[in-house]
Amino acid sequence: MKLKLTALALAAALAPVTAFAQGQNCNNRDAVVERLASKYGESRQSIGMAPKGRVVEVYASEETGTWTITVTMPNGITCLVASGQSFENLEEPVEPAGIRS
Repeated sequence: MKLKLTALALAAALAPVTAFAQGQNCNNRDAVVERLASKYGESRQSIGMAPKGRVVEVYASEETGTWTITVTMPNGITCLVASGQSFENLEEPVEPAGIRS
């Protein structure tokens, strides 16, 4: 599940910035993080850098199972990219390249 969320977050981060900015799902980062915490009980589960200085974060609540993927632009505006239910934090071992079971 975490791998799927990471792939979705990466795909979203590669989308044009103008598509995010035109939506109503963007605000300054502090406001977005506060809303995710207060309304959904979500906290940051992972973070990564995307092209053009964007920061991709996955927020989730292990208690409620909700999750949200955000992208923060270099100007500090954070946009909601995707959200859903049934979040699970997986710790799957990585197989060396070329080895398949």
